[in-house]
Amino acid sequence: MSHSHEEQERDVITLVDDAGNESLFEIILTIDGREEFGKNYVLLMPVGAEEDEDGQVEIQAYSYTENEDGTEGDLQPIPEDSNAEWDMIEEVFNSFMTEE
Repeated sequence: MSHSHEEQERDVITLVDDAGNESLFEIILTIDGREEFGKNYVLLMPVGAEEDEDGQVEIQAYSYTENEDGTEGDLQPIPEDSNAEWDMIEEVFNSFMTEE
């Protein structure tokens, strides 16, 4: 089995802020959290984002629930005080990064 380092095509979505400004984000990872929290999660990175001086890139996390027709619903911010959700997201993300 071989491993290729070719550039993979990533899914991109557009987010619109309260002022109506549109920004493109690359979907890094989706997490199925329905069993534990009743919703799913998505981790996003701004398209074209560059690492800062510490080698870090801004990543945003949102939750969403699927609509009755099976499509993804609206993204919702994750409450800052929801430690259990943030702990789960961090654990899954760290595992994902270790595999990459």
